[in-house]
Amino acid sequence: MKNARLKAIYNETFSGLKLFYRDTNISENLISNYTIGPIIQEKGFTDMSSIGGGLSGNLRYLIASAHPKDLSKFNPDSAKIGHFLLDSIAYFKVLDIQKIDNKTQIFLLNIPDNSISLFKNSTSNLEEEIIEKARKKFKDKIHLPLIPELQTENWKEKTKTPIGISDNGELFFDDSKIKAESLKRIEIDSEKKTISINKKPWWKIW
Repeated sequence: MKNARLKAIYNETFSGLKLFYRDTNISENLISNYTIGPIIQEKGFTDMSSIGGGLSGNLRYLIASAHPKDLSKFNPDSAKIGHFLLDSIAYFKVLDIQKIDNKTQIFLLNIPDNSISLFKNSTSNLEEEIIEKARKKFKDKIHLPLIPELQTENWKEKTKTPIGISDNGELFFDDSKIKAESLKRIEIDSEKKTISINKKPWWKIW
C-alpha cells in the first residue's frame, strides 16, 4: 500500500476520534467468543452514548469512532443521554478485552469499510496508545455511580443486543477471503506527528 493511501486511511480513522459507551447484559459464554484482533461487522444500527458512568450491565462496549451521527441535532431529548448512532453495516476491530471482577470491557475501533485489509493485517503504535487510554477509562469508571438517564427501558432496549455476534456466538463478517499476509507493524512518527489532511491533526485523540 502506497504511503499516501496509508496516511489517508489513518487520517479517516483517527481524526477526531472519540469514545462512546454501550452497556448491556449478555452471557459469559457469549462474551468468551470475542477475541482480540478480528474485524467484525455489525449489521444493524449501533446506538451508543458519549456519557460514561458506572457499568449498568456485565458488559461494556467501549467504541472509538470518528464519524458517528450526533442525534441531539435532530432530537433535543437525545442530548440528555449523549445519543450517537453508527449506520448499519459498520466494521470494528476488536482492540482489547479487559475484565475486572464480573465486569468486562470490549474495546472496539470503528474502521472505514475500505480499510479492512489494512487493519486485519497490521498493528500500529496508535492502536497501542488508545488501548492504554481505554484500559484506564475502564478502571476509572467501573465503580462510578450509574447515569440515571441511561437506565430507562427505552435506552436499554436500544442497547441490549451484542455487537457483531449472533446469539449462538458466531462472529459476523467472514474475512477469510481477505488476502492473508504476515502481520505488519506500522510506526507513526511520535515526534513530528504531522500527517495533515484538511489541516486536522488526527493524533489528538479525545
